[in-house]
Amino acid sequence: MRTAVDSNVLSAIWGRESNARELTERLAEARRGGSIAICGVVFAEALASPRASERFVREFLATAGVSIDFDLEEAVWVEAGTRYAAYAERRRVSGGGEPKRLLADFLVGAHALIEANQLISLDRGRYERDFPELKLVG
Repeated sequence: MRTAVDSNVLSAIWGRESNARELTERLAEARRGGSIAICGVVFAEALASPRASERFVREFLATAGVSIDFDLEEAVWVEAGTRYAAYAERRRVSGGGEPKRLLADFLVGAHALIEANQLISLDRGRYERDFPELKLVG
């Protein structure tokens, strides 16, 4: 079993938010059940976390046993673009205006869908709506 992780999970752990202990346990469970990975977009977003240097991020990921998929295959990019286009169209048709969500979220979802078996994220609604077949952990 391969588990993908969203950047909001990492920042919650690093920021010692109220759910940090639970999220740390989810990562440990995922590691016991297989492998854990993030895509390059998550790595880049993680660097923006308060006090998170590149060295800190790399050391945390290595200690946690999290690999980084910097090279995403074409299918991930196409899947992300297709789902982002569907979202953008829904937003325009609903009268909500131009899309506001970042393409990065769709890359995270497409990476999890194609390169992993499940995703740990704090944005359940986002992925339930735009990636309904993706298994969400927690």
